Amino acid sequence: MSDKVTNELIYETLKRMQKMLSLHTQYHLETKERLGLVEYQMGGITAQYASISKRLDPVDERLTRIEKRLDLVEA
Repeated sequence: MSDKVTNELIYETLKRMQKMLSLHTQYHLETKERLGLVEYQMGGITAQYASISKRLDPVDERLTRIEKRLDLVEA
């Protein structure tokens, strides 16, 4: 087996990364939506939700930067 890196190999790797990133993005958005529903239904637990939301916001920012870096979204 050759250790040579080809354009095809790079392309296939980037396609897999793009698909994985897309799945992570979708999961992240679904999680944030579900947390919003929990806040609405539970009412009195807004402090806990705010804490979770604060922890997720940096993840969202990092994910956005990764998407831009890989040219998966418009800058």
